[in-house]
Amino acid sequence: MTVLPPVTWADTARQTAFDRWFEAIAPRHALDARTLRPASADASFRRYLRVQAGAGTLVIMDAPPPLEDVRPFVHVAGLLQAAGLNAARVLEADTEQGFLLLTDLGQTLYLGALRNASEAEANRLMRDASQALLRLQQRVPADQLPPFDETLLRGELGLFPTWCVQREFGITWTDKQAWTWAQMCDKLVASALAQPQVAVHADWMPRNLMVIQNVEGAAAANPGILDFQDAVRGPITYDMASLLRDAFISWPEEQELDWAVRAWQAARQAGLPVDSDFGEHWRALEWMGLQRHLKVLGIFCRLKHRDGKVRYAQDLPRFFAYATRVANRYRPLGPLLAILEPMSGAAVAKGFTF
Repeated sequence: MTVLPPVTWADTARQTAFDRWFEAIAPRHALDARTLRPASADASFRRYLRVQAGAGTLVIMDAPPPLEDVRPFVHVAGLLQAAGLNAARVLEADTEQGFLLLTDLGQTLYLGALRNASEAEANRLMRDASQALLRLQQRVPADQLPPFDETLLRGELGLFPTWCVQREFGITWTDKQAWTWAQMCDKLVASALAQPQVAVHADWMPRNLMVIQNVEGAAAANPGILDFQDAVRGPITYDMASLLRDAFISWPEEQELDWAVRAWQAARQAGLPVDSDFGEHWRALEWMGLQRHLKVLGIFCRLKHRDGKVRYAQDLPRFFAYATRVANRYRPLGPLLAILEPMSGAAVAKGFTF
């Protein structure tokens, strides 16, 4: 059994604030301070701690302001709970200081489970994830979420030339290349904005889903849902694209298509506004995925160069492979290949192929 190290604090003032908050809430939840241990960290400035609470455990989010704002998390948690989804419930909140006490969804990530799953088990897990996504799109009121609008879409795409092209690869585009990039961005943004708008988790991927079984009081036990604070009102294909073409695990395209068709059929039966032609639905999903993958290429390079989190750059070849495949498939996106190739050619050959 792995013994985790005790919790450490780089900022003594924040540690003092935490100790005061913890002491105030501990009696209400039978929290045992001696059991506080790191639970996980993510690509942001948040971290999570696990603590014994009576016979079970709870999770604490430590999100230091002004770097993080926990209010969107609290808001979206309430929307997901009301929709009958199994998201972490907020038991205590100090929104000014960035401390939350949450229910514990366990320690079994979809990512690890899928990596070791049989074909039947992978199908079950992905079916559960698709059904939960359908419930989210049906029941979470999109008008209570911020819009995933043109400004946000273009801002995300802008991370790619800044952090990936220039910072990671040291490439300066010619005027022609910059014009080509602008044209490709116009097409991807137009495609995204043309889609029906629904509630979007915005990071519906195996690393943010938990394998849950027989959770008491949960209307939809599996999966448990994490990292939902960035939920938006946006394109209906976004979350499925995130699930099928993940940052850390990839599938043969035949398997992607099988899961996508089943999800599309379920969405149509539920009355969601997906395209009646699966071919057009798949095209929109692939273009949406390409926008996300270009964004993530920028984010992973930013994590490496700005934040010192170099491990994320190990998965750059996966995203170059995703992007290259989509750009190669659709004639309007073909010019993007010439931009990607000076970076993607060596990266894909070295680190990742489908």
